Amino acid sequence: MRILAPLLTTLVLAVQLHAKPLKVFVLAGQSNMQGHAKVSTFEHIGMDPATKPMLDAMLGKDGKPKLCERVWISSIGCGKDPQEEQTGRLTAGFGASAEKIGPEFTFGLYLEKFTDAPILLIKTSWGGKSLHTDFRSPSAGPYVFNEAQLAQFQKQGKDLAAMKAEKAKATGAYYRLMLDHVKKVLADIKRVVPDYDPAQGYELAGFAWFQGWNDMVDGGTYPTRDKAGGYDAYATVMAHFIRDVRRELNSPKLPFVIGVLGVGGPTADYGPDEQRYKATHQNFRDAMAAPALLPEFKGNVTAVLTEKYWDRELKAARAKEAKVKDQAKKLAKDGKLKPAEERAAIEKALGTGLSERERQVLGKGVSNAEFHYLGSAKILGGVGKGLAEAMAGMMKQ
Repeated sequence: MRILAPLLTTLVLAVQLHAKPLKVFVLAGQSNMQGHAKVSTFEHIGMDPATKPMLDAMLGKDGKPKLCERVWISSIGCGKDPQEEQTGRLTAGFGASAEKIGPEFTFGLYLEKFTDAPILLIKTSWGGKSLHTDFRSPSAGPYVFNEAQLAQFQKQGKDLAAMKAEKAKATGAYYRLMLDHVKKVLADIKRVVPDYDPAQGYELAGFAWFQGWNDMVDGGTYPTRDKAGGYDAYATVMAHFIRDVRRELNSPKLPFVIGVLGVGGPTADYGPDEQRYKATHQNFRDAMAAPALLPEFKGNVTAVLTEKYWDRELKAARAKEAKVKDQAKKLAKDGKLKPAEERAAIEKALGTGLSERERQVLGKGVSNAEFHYLGSAKILGGVGKGLAEAMAGMMKQ
């Protein structure tokens, strides 16, 4: 026993010396950060040889979504209560609902490959939120209505003073909720990571931002959005957001990844029906990516073009499906078919107008609307992986 005691003490000290600080990553944004890809769309990932390895990484030996060994998560915003929290070891089900994933799943899975340290993800995401108001940070100043908005309110007979007061109250509300939750988790990490040892410590290692839809479609806040520079205000507020987050969390060089909105894929590939909003989409993407080009953020802020992960085959199949449906509906209308007959005619048209492969990718790959990246695990899985790879690149620096 006299020999074993010093040996055990030495082993314990060796383990403590080699224990690595917990790496903490914050994920924030709106509905696409929440994630609307159902687990039922996982199979579609394996239908493409290029993404089959990602599916393998997402599944355990039992063929079910992997349960991570070294990644834990605390997530708020996906429940009915905006502050309702979900915690546990990372797996599928931390998306917008229990059967869905967002970028957090592959983000954590791939970070686990890039570091041998334990990892904690703190996810704060709420659907339908803007940067110009909801996530607006203090140094961006108050939201100021432009002349066109004020004129419209007056024309509608609205109380301008009440409108301004309401906007002031909403401004920054979710920015504050986000930071309050991050600080709450960091104040008691063991509550989320049971094995966490305070002596081990933690490192605030990165921040991933994935938001944009509500700003992109807001013609009131961005009245010249279809013109070059129409979204410059977004880029300005985004830069303030990065500075303020770093200041609040006392991390001046915190690595920051911006997931640039990419619904629809590269605008260069837009078809005839998409040309009417091509300029608007590209202008917004340019504004989202712009902060990464600022000299003050060189090397510690990067933009990931999520358009790269859009599935072209799925998009083409969707377009063909819509065309077949429209043609069938026109024929049904001309033939004055009853509703049940029309539905049968559409189903028949889809059965003959689409190839077996097209029917399969549509049936297995889509679980939500286009603005939610089609609810595709292949697309959102790619986004999470891309965000993780960008983060790992900055961590190396």
